[in-house]
Amino acid sequence: MTTLSLAPLRGLTDAIYRNTFARHFPGFDLTIAPFLTTFKGSKVKSAKLDDLLPANNKDLPVIPQILSKDADQFKILATMLFDLGYETVNWNLGCPYPMVANKGRGSGLLTEPNKIASFLETIADMPCALSIKTRIGRHNSAEIKELIPIFNAFPLQELIVHPRLGVQLYKGEVDLESFSFCLANSTNPVTYNGDICRPADFQRLSRRFPEVDRWMIGRGALSNPFLPSQIKGIPLPQQPLSSIKLFHDELFTLYSQRLRGGGHLLGRMKAVWFYLAAGFKNSRKILKKIQKTRKIEAYTALITHFFAEEAQWQQPTSSSDD
Repeated sequence: MTTLSLAPLRGLTDAIYRNTFARHFPGFDLTIAPFLTTFKGSKVKSAKLDDLLPANNKDLPVIPQILSKDADQFKILATMLFDLGYETVNWNLGCPYPMVANKGRGSGLLTEPNKIASFLETIADMPCALSIKTRIGRHNSAEIKELIPIFNAFPLQELIVHPRLGVQLYKGEVDLESFSFCLANSTNPVTYNGDICRPADFQRLSRRFPEVDRWMIGRGALSNPFLPSQIKGIPLPQQPLSSIKLFHDELFTLYSQRLRGGGHLLGRMKAVWFYLAAGFKNSRKILKKIQKTRKIEAYTALITHFFAEEAQWQQPTSSSDD
């Protein structure tokens, strides 16, 4: 049985987006939330956990993700999440962005196998289970070969592997040979993540890795929200454009109730369209128009006209997954 999870995209796949997506587009079985960072001390502002309150996550099962290089702080936050009802947390060892990696977090920690081993030993007695989302290394793929035996020493819920290096960000080809190594040598369940943009991409990868039954999709699904349904063989709506519009309109309404000020609302909707526009004919044209808007009134007028007069949905031809 194929399990599909929605990848975390910081600043976009918050609870509003996750739940609204699940209500309009079937296919995902769960999602990992964008990462939380740890903090000093034993108390945290309640607002930091609002996005993960069970009451705000009723439409799609979610696993919280933590970005940290401090095991003690990780364990404190993980315990708080356990107390909220989360039985599993995810450790982010994959974030490639220099502002994170240069501080020895995310993919920046992949060059330090001893530190990773010590970290895992320290958190081994935390009350919740652990999954890990990782790259195949920061600078070279030899790094993952040192890390797999370390990961194997601990019972992980899953090891999510994006087969790129941290320094690649999202550029270049995925390294399927390195993923094959992880799959062959990991004693923990392995999830594939990376460059699943179309049904054909999934079919090609599933033929190459028939033993994989866990797959994570990020930007490919944000560009084509029907992708999870297509992968699972769920019939698509007769009028895809209407589904897209309903999804957009609900997002817009919910964000307008949550975000303060038109600027924040406009910024969030532009982030949504950065991916969603890829599914429309003349996508660059509409995206450019959206990005040029400066007032929420201009945005709503533009989108109303677009859906009424211009919008033509087509399956995106390319994207890159996180």
